[in-house]
This record gives sequence, C-alpha cells and structure tokens, in this order.
Amino acid sequence: MEPSGIHVALAPEILGNFWGLPITNTLLMSWAVIIVLGVLAFIIGRNVKLVPSRFQTLLEGLFSFVYDYIAETLESRDMARKFFPLLLTIFLFIFTANMLEFTPGIGSIGLFHNGEFAPLFRSANTDLNATLALAIISFFVIELTGIFTIGLFKYSQKFFNFHSVIGFAVGIIEFFSELARLISFSFRLFGNIFAGEVLILVVAYFVPYFLPVPLMIFEVFVGFIQAAIFALLTLFFIKIAITEVH
Repeated sequence: MEPSGIHVALAPEILGNFWGLPITNTLLMSWAVIIVLGVLAFIIGRNVKLVPSRFQTLLEGLFSFVYDYIAETLESRDMARKFFPLLLTIFLFIFTANMLEFTPGIGSIGLFHNGEFAPLFRSANTDLNATLALAIISFFVIELTGIFTIGLFKYSQKFFNFHSVIGFAVGIIEFFSELARLISFSFRLFGNIFAGEVLILVVAYFVPYFLPVPLMIFEVFVGFIQAAIFALLTLFFIKIAITEVH
C-alpha cells in the first residue's frame, strides 16, 4: 500500500453537474457562506430591541463606526448610505468564507470522484473564479459610480487627456492601472488565502501536533485583514472615482 502524501489542487474539484453546469466544492462553500450569513441576519434582526442588550449595543457601535468612517471618506452621508450595505457585504462574505475554512470537516469530508478524493467543501476564496467575480463586481461599481457622479465626459478625461503630452501619457497609465485592478483585486485575495491553506496542510502533515494551531490563529488574522483590505480598497477607489480631475 502506497503511503498517502499531500494533495494540493490549484483548481476546485468538480463534484457533479447540474443542467450541464459544473458544481464545485468552492461553489458549495459559497452557498454555505450565504446561508450562514442569512441565518445570522435573521436571528440578529429578529432579536433587535428598543432597549438594546450588550451584544446589540456592541453591534450597533461597530456598524456606526464603519458607517461614520465611510461617510468621512466619501465626504457625504448620502453616499455612505448607498455604499455601506455593499462594502459591509463584501467584508462579511470574504471574512466568513475565510473563517469557515477552519470548521471541522472542511477538507476532510468528501467523496471519491474518478478514483480521487474530492472534499465536499473548500474555502471559496481559494477559487480564482470566486475572487475574480468579487473583483468584477467591485470594478463595475467603481467605474459606474464615477460615471454617474461626475458625468461620462469628466470621468473619461481622467484617462484620455489631450491637453498635453504628459497629461495624455499619465491618462493612459491611469487607464491601464484601472484595468489592472481586476488582476490585483482577485489575485491578492486568492494568493493569500490559497497560500495559507497550503502552508497549514504542509505543516499539519510534517508537524501534526504543535505547529498547526498557531498557524491557524495567524490565518484567522490574515483572513480578517484580507477581507478588510478588499472592502477598504473598494471604498478608496470609489472616492478616487468621484473626485473630479484637477
């Protein structure tokens, strides 16, 4: 019998098909994240009281802090009301997906497909398709916000400036930098989470009793930071998009 080694798959494993569409373990994890967030929202919303408990006071304080920070950054409470739900949803989805990675059974419960073991659930952010989808959503929100806020003509002047050679060169660089956000957004999140998963897998294989625990604690911190960075960068780029050319 051959000894089992470390199995690292860059692409998500396909568990089956539904009307010709592949069902992967990262897709199942994405739906699990949505269900978890939906259940938590229902439970918390159902127990909101006029006289808040300590837990409700804590949540309201955190939400107020985030809302005030968004309003201060965008210099508009009206804009903050529009983007607060989106930015918080992005953060909660990414953070919850990262935390569910450490749930017992994730990565170890699965089925055999084509003679190889495929885990039933896998961290959604280790799938480049998932992080790219988030990046595309963020990208279009940023661009459309800039267009509808300051107008198509003024917004296009950021990238196509014909007043001077230097202005034209800077605009072209800015244009390609704008497109590069799709790559930077998606690969930053994917790379950090996937690398952390592989690192824990390797350490757990060679040093199974001591080192994995502090590494998991560190990855919890990394998961929080990556979720915050994604949401904050979306916020900052929205601010840049609605700022007129000087």
